[in-house]
Amino acid sequence: MKTKVIALLLLVVVSSCVDEGDYGIPIPEDGQNFVIPENKLITFKALYGRYAQAVANDKLIAIINEDEDLYIEGYVVSSDQAGNFFEELIIQNKVDDSNPDEDPRLGIRLDINVGSLSDTYEFGRKVYVKLSGLTIGESNGVLTIAKGEDQSLEQIQEFEYRKIVIRTPEVATITPKVASLIELTDADENTLIQLGNMQIRNSELPLTYAGEGIDEFDGFRTLESCDTNLSILLQTSTFSDFKSLQVPQNKGSIKGVFTRDFGDDFNVLVINSVTDVQFTDENRCDPLQFSCGLANVVGAGNLFYENFQSQVNNRLVTGNGWTNYIEAGSEGWEAYVATGTNASLDRSARMQSASSGDVSNIAWLITPAINLDVQNGETLRFKTSSSFADSSDMQVLYSADWDGSEANVTNANWSILSDAYIIKDTDYFGSWFNSGNVDLSCLTGTIHIAFKYIGSGNPTFDGTYELDEVSIDYVP
Repeated sequence: MKTKVIALLLLVVVSSCVDEGDYGIPIPEDGQNFVIPENKLITFKALYGRYAQAVANDKLIAIINEDEDLYIEGYVVSSDQAGNFFEELIIQNKVDDSNPDEDPRLGIRLDINVGSLSDTYEFGRKVYVKLSGLTIGESNGVLTIAKGEDQSLEQIQEFEYRKIVIRTPEVATITPKVASLIELTDADENTLIQLGNMQIRNSELPLTYAGEGIDEFDGFRTLESCDTNLSILLQTSTFSDFKSLQVPQNKGSIKGVFTRDFGDDFNVLVINSVTDVQFTDENRCDPLQFSCGLANVVGAGNLFYENFQSQVNNRLVTGNGWTNYIEAGSEGWEAYVATGTNASLDRSARMQSASSGDVSNIAWLITPAINLDVQNGETLRFKTSSSFADSSDMQVLYSADWDGSEANVTNANWSILSDAYIIKDTDYFGSWFNSGNVDLSCLTGTIHIAFKYIGSGNPTFDGTYELDEVSIDYVP
């Protein structure tokens, strides 16, 4: 379990698990009425606190004893009707706006070995969950209620789930939290959110939601914010009934459940159906894109090379013509020696915004000027890795009109070199990935190439990118 999740949970530890303001709430179940025992309805905050206390005691799960007879109240915000959720219910609490600190907006996942749950528990349905004998733990990176013991989670089974997840007559109108990506935190996991001014990344517009040959179990498409330049992956099951539809071409708003991928490697948004995507604005915010394609030949001549071996560990990259410009925040590109899997490439350049406290962190590492008019067959190569990108972003761009001064970095015209491959959230973080042999030969004049990082000090968007073996070659 990740440290940042533990930190969140420790914040919600409370002194009592009982909400003393609720007494004798009648609930219909299968045509019969019964009453929650007095003082046994607890808050989501108290439930999170139970788990945090278990973690503090070096346990992976928290087990609620049979004789405690506790319940929580929540509203269903997931639906498996379109096949994009499977054997799970996501429920969130209803926050008292007059006293949000008492039970802040939180959600939880129920792991149930039953399909077509939306037939019984449709979107917005108010439910009570009988917690006695259940287990609280982390599964797929989010807090989950299930069965199990001995530090493991097991699904709630078909023969018992209706007595555990108690359906009430109420179906509420669920209003998603409207937020920007930069505002999302771990506390928003397992809840319904709405993001505005978003679009699918330009390079992925020809794709379907999850119907490509590369999509195994789930398809991942990049949602970009036109406001902050941050991104998040849209996750779609290959069993969904809309997997073969083309992703929307315009920009607009999208709502879905904010969660983690199956391996707990990165943040994702999961929609209930395509009606949750309202991309109606044709005025996309794409940065300029440029492509000469990929070259077949790596020339024997070299115009620029950097493997960062001469740099000083944990200090900003300098020398060899580099410009290390911090546009926003306090962090810049630094030299770094990796341990573990990445150690084979020795020293590299690294950019991360973790623990910076910065609301926004944008850092540029820019090459010296490269004159493309005195030789032929110029190409660019480099390698990238990450230590969990965590929805931060890295771009490689070029400019033909930057004057070399930091004051004018953002005033220059920069275009993304769209053919260059940069490690993705879905790639294994412990490996290095080649950019490909990016052809520059259709460009003329003098250019600069920039590696731009976009992130923040928010743990949801504070990932690390590593860069190495930058080479600009030519054919003599």
